[in-house]
Amino acid sequence: MSLSGRHQLAVLTKDLLRRWEETREFWQDPKAEDFERDYLKELEPSVRRAVDAMEKLEAIFTKVRRDCE
Repeated sequence: MSLSGRHQLAVLTKDLLRRWEETREFWQDPKAEDFERDYLKELEPSVRRAVDAMEKLEAIFTKVRRDCE
């Protein structure tokens, strides 16, 4: 079964954040904090917004396809 792009994005983001938590158990210095703050803190909310936008676009495209049939 193939995953939709938005679902795949959400799943991969969740996996990345889980792996980051595992990494943080061993990487506990200021650079790790910088990395988390600069790259990961806003990742989940940004992905959520992207997935929402993708869902809206999918609905629009579905309506356009129906209207063109």
